[in-house]
Amino acid sequence: MTHQSQLGKMGEDLACRYLVNKNFNIIERNFRRPWGEIDVITKSSDKTLVFVEVKTMINHGEQGLIPEQQLSTVKLNKIKKTACLYAGYNQKLIGEKGWRIDLVAIQCASGMPANIFDNDLTEIEKHCEIRHYENVA
Repeated sequence: MTHQSQLGKMGEDLACRYLVNKNFNIIERNFRRPWGEIDVITKSSDKTLVFVEVKTMINHGEQGLIPEQQLSTVKLNKIKKTACLYAGYNQKLIGEKGWRIDLVAIQCASGMPANIFDNDLTEIEKHCEIRHYENVA
């Protein structure tokens, strides 16, 4: 597994843990179609079906980049298309509240230990800031 894919999986694991702690119910992870992927599919505490895109970055110097900047219009359109397909085939999950797309941005400190991927999520979480944006599309 590459460093980037390890970072992505770690970010998704942290996002799921964060969402569960906020009373979201995880339905599915990594729903893939040829044109796009949804990282996490959940039900919020108010029963809204939520499609979650997770963006994770480790700070490196003073680049000034943040995970939120990695969600491009092209990527968001792919997520919308995939979410529409999923919602169409899973009408029973939608209910009265409908569905939305959220972003969970995870920014990790550059001072994380080199073997960070060998640690448990509780240790990793100490080095990361998690920001949750509802209804980004």
